[in-house]
Amino acid sequence: MTARAMAEPEKARLHYEEPMARHTSWRVGGPADVYFKPRSRIELVEFLERSDPGLPVHWVGLGSNLLVRDGGVRGVVIATGACLEYLRHLGGGLVEAEAGVPCTVLARHCARWGVGPAEFFAGIPGTVGGALTMNAGAFGGETWQHVAEVEVVNRRGEVARRKPAQYRVSYREVQGPAVEWYLSARFQFDPAHPTSLDGVRALIQQRQAKQPLGMPSCGSVFRNPPGDFAGRLIETAGLKGTRIGGAQVSEKHANFILNTGKATAADIEALIRHVQATVEEKHGVKLVPEVHVIGEPIGEASS
Repeated sequence: MTARAMAEPEKARLHYEEPMARHTSWRVGGPADVYFKPRSRIELVEFLERSDPGLPVHWVGLGSNLLVRDGGVRGVVIATGACLEYLRHLGGGLVEAEAGVPCTVLARHCARWGVGPAEFFAGIPGTVGGALTMNAGAFGGETWQHVAEVEVVNRRGEVARRKPAQYRVSYREVQGPAVEWYLSARFQFDPAHPTSLDGVRALIQQRQAKQPLGMPSCGSVFRNPPGDFAGRLIETAGLKGTRIGGAQVSEKHANFILNTGKATAADIEALIRHVQATVEEKHGVKLVPEVHVIGEPIGEASS
């Protein structure tokens, strides 16, 4: 069954030709063929069960760490924030969080429950689902250091639980056993090292002081290469303030690319390539993007 053939109650949560600029932190991106915002986990699973298995599916949380090209996205974009928000303390150091929970919310609740260390989650500008997908980290901590179990769903709507041993986890990369998406995770923290609410606030303040949070961006654009920092390499290559169209390398933190107000996704992608080429020429290092790019350029969008 195609997305347009869904039953009437589901259609109320299906939006056609939905501008993705409304749903990404860069505030750019062409329309998604179908944008689905399920109200519950049951609706989400039923949608996957009933939809055409050939229909491309993309998942979006807070829209950070995501660049949607100007030609838009073919298939379905599933927005999980409204239906996967459950968060609870299971006792001891065990915490369960669904994929739509913002990482900053997870950090604050861990502080209230006295489990940790989880302050670093306050430095991740996305959801638990996104953090699991890329092993996101900040301030010396990484997501999968604390994963005890994940719950996943596949394209057929089948739900399963998996252990970390079933994944290959490395810096900003996670390879799983199949094409699946995260529904939730259980994190094992240590009650002997409780998260400090003051520490969470301090890290948030540190982000505000060092990162350009007042303008649209995706967070860090590039992974740090081994033994170095992407921001340092970009800055020493003389790229701070560099512009292409409405996209600009931040003057405050060189590993951020800003939408100064009228940027297109093409501007941002061109600036990413320019930064990569310049850093490789100056330093001999090929920077690898953290940002996930989906969709088609404007000239390739379907009618």
